[in-house]
Amino acid sequence: MQVIPIRRAILSVFDKTGIDEFGRALAEKEVHLLSTGGTGRALLKAGVKFQEVSDYTGSPEMLGGRVKTLHPKIHGGLLFKRGDDAQTAEAEKYGIYAIDLVAVNLYPFEATVAKPDVSMNAATENIDIGGPTMIRSAAKNFQSVTVVTDPRDYEKIIDELNSQGGISLETRHRLAAKAFDHTSRYDSAITAFLTSRLES
Repeated sequence: MQVIPIRRAILSVFDKTGIDEFGRALAEKEVHLLSTGGTGRALLKAGVKFQEVSDYTGSPEMLGGRVKTLHPKIHGGLLFKRGDDAQTAEAEKYGIYAIDLVAVNLYPFEATVAKPDVSMNAATENIDIGGPTMIRSAAKNFQSVTVVTDPRDYEKIIDELNSQGGISLETRHRLAAKAFDHTSRYDSAITAFLTSRLES
């Protein structure tokens, strides 16, 4: 399992830099793409076919968009241990398919709270929940899943798919470490903001 092919991927990004080209390149590799909201609209505009996450899970987006990807078919697909017969059988029992790649980046919390007189409501609405959860699920299972949080890594992913038909363990490991750094810095910014409001 050193090199893992990509058969199913979820793309859900705030920073849409290069997502159209990345989605197109994955689609050309016959990767089944899942997406949400604005990312889906960007893919559609670029002529890239995808399946809405809500259609895939059978559950609609709800609570004003607060709940989109928090579903067992998403997180089970990211977390189940490939090669583990019991977990594979359980995934099959519940209609959970492997998701091999996640491209996610997060709501701009730091940019939001940098605005003068930002309200607490505006700040908390820019605390991303589904994104960090998918990132952490994918990064935890990096032995089998590729997680991409930086658009600058899209080219590397496509290069590996073109040259070796999948993503190397070394790349998955490196991207997982980068992903946990990304969520750590994000959480630190939230902590700093909420603490500053307690002190003011």
